[in-house]
Amino acid sequence: MSEKRTHTYTSIMTDLRAGHYAPVYYLMGAEAYYIDAISDYIEQNAMPEEERDFNQHVLFGSDVTGDQVANLALSYPMMGQRMVVIVREAQSMERAEALERYLEHPQMSTVLVLCHKHGVLDKRKRLYNLVNKVGVLFESAKLRDREVLAFVESYLRERGASVEPKAQQMIVEHVGADLLRLVSEMDKVLIAFGPNSATRAVTPAIVEKQIGVSKDFNTFELRDAIVNRDIVKANQIIRYFESNPKAATLYSILPLLYSYFQQLLLSYYCPKPVGRETLAKWLGLRSPWAATDYMTGMRNYTGTKTMQILNFMRVIDAKSKGLDNPNTPASELLKELIFFILH
Repeated sequence: MSEKRTHTYTSIMTDLRAGHYAPVYYLMGAEAYYIDAISDYIEQNAMPEEERDFNQHVLFGSDVTGDQVANLALSYPMMGQRMVVIVREAQSMERAEALERYLEHPQMSTVLVLCHKHGVLDKRKRLYNLVNKVGVLFESAKLRDREVLAFVESYLRERGASVEPKAQQMIVEHVGADLLRLVSEMDKVLIAFGPNSATRAVTPAIVEKQIGVSKDFNTFELRDAIVNRDIVKANQIIRYFESNPKAATLYSILPLLYSYFQQLLLSYYCPKPVGRETLAKWLGLRSPWAATDYMTGMRNYTGTKTMQILNFMRVIDAKSKGLDNPNTPASELLKELIFFILH
């Protein structure tokens, strides 16, 4: 088995923008956004538009066989530099072994792109090793929570916009880690600025208006109230959620709070003296500013209370899934959890 070569989204896009195309790309994994971004770039930029009718083919795996794709890939371009063959849902293609024979001697004027969303190619298969040897094998993995925040900041910055930290959190907590949905919502915000906008700063007020997230009553504000042990504010937000079930639920709040208190527990083991920079480095945070909430949490919650909260969250999580809980609704479980945390 050949050693796996590592290709990242950034490295692939850098090569493509420089005009360096590999003979084959196998794009796979749980995160559809990067698979679409790479294949769409190739589709739109590998050749001039006037050549696409003759030299570019976009197919679906369920409609073709490996033999048909291989034969098409062996064709020479007509009055152009290259042939492009893109197969979406490549995992559905029958007789894929025909591509193994093709990849032993690929047509160097062809760019073959195989898209395999929500799954990965079996590493034991010969196809895996052949792609790895002659082309680009890329696994698009789901981002972790902290990486999603960085993605939002990077996406907006690349399009000439800045984003306030609170607005950044509001977007992520409302939409989640689905990058395709995140991009769609951020594009709404960018369109709202207009082409002649002098400033392109994404604020909580803009997020509230364009995406429909309340800047005062959202999971970010609830987390902030809990960090500061603000009982009145936390109860106001919980009542708002009870009246507006679409705004947030126990199932969206629980992972957010668990992540915070898990990190807070680690904060107590930070080497002394504990400052924002020291704590940020200890927790692996992107900036000292991000450690502020944990400094505040250490003042408002003891280590013992933090451990009790984490244990109680596990109990609530089990009850929300029906364990030892025949009929208590999620909204009541959320109230029970918030009361335990704050008292």
